[in-house]
Amino acid sequence: MEQALSRRAASDAISDQGWRYLLGALRTSVPVGSLVQATEVAARVVAACGSDADGHLRADIRPDRVVLTLQSLDQAALTACDIDLAHRLSAAMRDVGLRTEPEIGTGAPRSVQLVEIAVDALDIAAVRPFWKAVLGYTDEAGADGPKDPIVDPVGQGPAMWFQQMDQPRPDRNRIHFDICVPHDEAPRRIEAALTAGGRLVSASHAPAFWVLADPEGNEACVTTWQGRDDS
Repeated sequence: MEQALSRRAASDAISDQGWRYLLGALRTSVPVGSLVQATEVAARVVAACGSDADGHLRADIRPDRVVLTLQSLDQAALTACDIDLAHRLSAAMRDVGLRTEPEIGTGAPRSVQLVEIAVDALDIAAVRPFWKAVLGYTDEAGADGPKDPIVDPVGQGPAMWFQQMDQPRPDRNRIHFDICVPHDEAPRRIEAALTAGGRLVSASHAPAFWVLADPEGNEACVTTWQGRDDS
């Protein structure tokens, strides 16, 4: 098993290639002109990964883009292999006149991102099995404790994690979305949310996360990898 990389090391190693670090994974987008071209891109990136494809690569194929995600799936973490694959995939796209990019400030509908659902709970070990069962989710690799996050085994739905409460809070929502965006996309996303009628509840933990609320007080967090620790 390879050593997992720190957040900073992973981000620094691939940012200039158009990839962004999001929640323990690398993600990028390849703009294309058709579904036919998208399938061709997918075939090229799988070939570029070679035997590492199944254990590291996920591709979401759409008529206008192919979204690529890299992670050492057996560890749910990033390793040197993922960094090498990111460079190889970016080079493979350049060879055919395409590019890997995070779609920040390009006129794209949005940047690359990952979404998590957070559930506030007094007894995480008690509520976690319900959500695991009702969603058809499973444990993340290497994280099967009674308070660990749960994930979609086929990688389509957002991960769910559980935030410890110290007392009941009946006067506020207890489920919220965490939208993990590239660190250089966060200011743009927050400004858009505020312009759309939202308000800033707290920036005390920025740039790890900002707490925002809609006009009725429902909360969401915009998160990045930065500001969490030195790694």
